[in-house]
Amino acid sequence: MNEMNELNELMRELDLLREWDADTPPLTDQARARARFRLHQAMLSPTTLAPATVRRRPVLRMAMAGVAAAAVATSVVVAENNESSPRTQPVSATTVLHGAAIEERRTERPIAPRDDQFLYTKEIIKEIPAGGGGPTRTYVDESWNSVDGSKKSYVSELGRKQWVPVYGPGQGTWPPSKWTELKLLPTDPRKLAIVLRDMGGKPDYSKPMKAGDWPMTQYFLSGLLRRPVLPNGLRSAAYEALATVPGIEVVPNQKDADGRAGIGIRFVPIGSGTVRSHPRPPLLVFDAKTYRYLGMRDQRTAGGKTYEQWSYVAASAVVDRVMQRP
Repeated sequence: MNEMNELNELMRELDLLREWDADTPPLTDQARARARFRLHQAMLSPTTLAPATVRRRPVLRMAMAGVAAAAVATSVVVAENNESSPRTQPVSATTVLHGAAIEERRTERPIAPRDDQFLYTKEIIKEIPAGGGGPTRTYVDESWNSVDGSKKSYVSELGRKQWVPVYGPGQGTWPPSKWTELKLLPTDPRKLAIVLRDMGGKPDYSKPMKAGDWPMTQYFLSGLLRRPVLPNGLRSAAYEALATVPGIEVVPNQKDADGRAGIGIRFVPIGSGTVRSHPRPPLLVFDAKTYRYLGMRDQRTAGGKTYEQWSYVAASAVVDRVMQRP
């Protein structure tokens, strides 16, 4: 019933649009994006459609544990504000990730780096001892990664800077880090999950994903999303592929490193019962209104101490040499 009311509301708005005064200022990009997303969700509603069958470095930072056996469709209630008045509606992990994909397509810009260039990133990491009792430390990590791996990269991790040697014969990472290899990854969410599952071999699209395939596949998808710069369409495809991964839950009332209100998405090992009995999985934090990705909340342990950690990418660009900034 809520979904039908939402659709009726949208139809009334379309009727008003037909009577719209041409002298009225145009909608903002944010308002237009929200309207498109609401229409998209209403179209996907089962009430309007017939049923269908259907650390830090290296690259992979988010460690997944356990074997996924079934999808967890956890919904929570969060406040969503529009221009007129606040309202409350249930939001699922699938809704947030599909919304993030829509927002990414709206805002992404074309990029085509040359093999001899570098991908510059500036990442802000804030951390505090778990449970308090210590000052907040802030790290500004700037890195220059060779586009094709043929040149030495210069990276920073929690303030520790180092040169990374060039790839040797047959060396690389998975998911791939070379731009030419990233461009070969499919932007179809289903195919992307299968290609990552098959780890660089010839993908078998006829072989369906099994429960035992998901733990490593979601690890690879998360590692792919950790890359600040990706070919057009790949990040949105990764968000949509993550929406199909079993063991996803929404964590409301989160904040990013700069205190902005957000919604958290995390992966819970199937069969864990409660996350309190397992290491807390990292959180991907998305804007509570637009679902734009804001950053990550995580933990790290060093010297017998545990630290709460928030991070986000403050800048990224293609540059011609190490130490060059945009």
